[in-house]
Amino acid sequence: MVQHVEVRGERIPALGFGTWQLSGDAAHEGVRHALELGYRHIDTAQMYANEEEVGRAVRDSGVDRDEVFLTTKVPPRNLEPGVLERSHEGSLRALSMDRVDLLLIHWPSDRIPLGATLDAMRSLQEQGKTRHIGVSNFTPSLVREALRHAEVICNQVEYHPFLGQRALCELAVEQDLMLAAYSPLAKGRVAKDATLREIGAAHDKTPAQVALRWLVQQRNVAALPRSSSPTHRAENLDVFDFHLSDDEVKRIEELDRDQRLIDPGLAPDWER
Repeated sequence: MVQHVEVRGERIPALGFGTWQLSGDAAHEGVRHALELGYRHIDTAQMYANEEEVGRAVRDSGVDRDEVFLTTKVPPRNLEPGVLERSHEGSLRALSMDRVDLLLIHWPSDRIPLGATLDAMRSLQEQGKTRHIGVSNFTPSLVREALRHAEVICNQVEYHPFLGQRALCELAVEQDLMLAAYSPLAKGRVAKDATLREIGAAHDKTPAQVALRWLVQQRNVAALPRSSSPTHRAENLDVFDFHLSDDEVKRIEELDRDQRLIDPGLAPDWER
């Protein structure tokens, strides 16, 4: 059974399905199959150009819409009030939905005041067009600034065994936020790591399953693996029937080498 992250009165599945770099039929079939397997947390974004396929997959899955926690994101170019509202209306049209469960700022902007963006997002929340709002790719100081303007519920960031996020994890627990980990398998690099392979062998699990278990075993952390493989989608969901020991967790934490793999030229100055 999938565990949940409980933050600010909301229960969110701790293992979700990411759709970055999935398009067309691959996005549709991936999301439809993920929901068939039991995923109930789906992550997309306007920048992924697959919202239409994701929305169609949710409808085609036969799963009740209210059972699916769906996230989308506003791109940096659309964070200005007025533009943001039109941008989100476009996302809802593409998804063929009247609301999403979580709307995120995809990347921070140094051009548009954060307070103005969050005010516009709070207005969308009050109108029922998103249940919750949050941020993505925010540093600890930016998260604290966001919290001064709105009740954000999530910060979504790159997080895997080779990129520790201790400061953001501690902040998530302190402020009762979800830290959602994208690229949790480090673009396939976890499969080649000797430590993860050894720990996996002890539990009859793959290195990827070990990395995902390590993430969802942490307080307030959810993981969003993406896979175009039906087999891997099923394996990624099968991480709730074993537990990593304190020693195993310590060994995985020691793999941190500040290896950041995602940077499309939109990143803030990262803080450690």
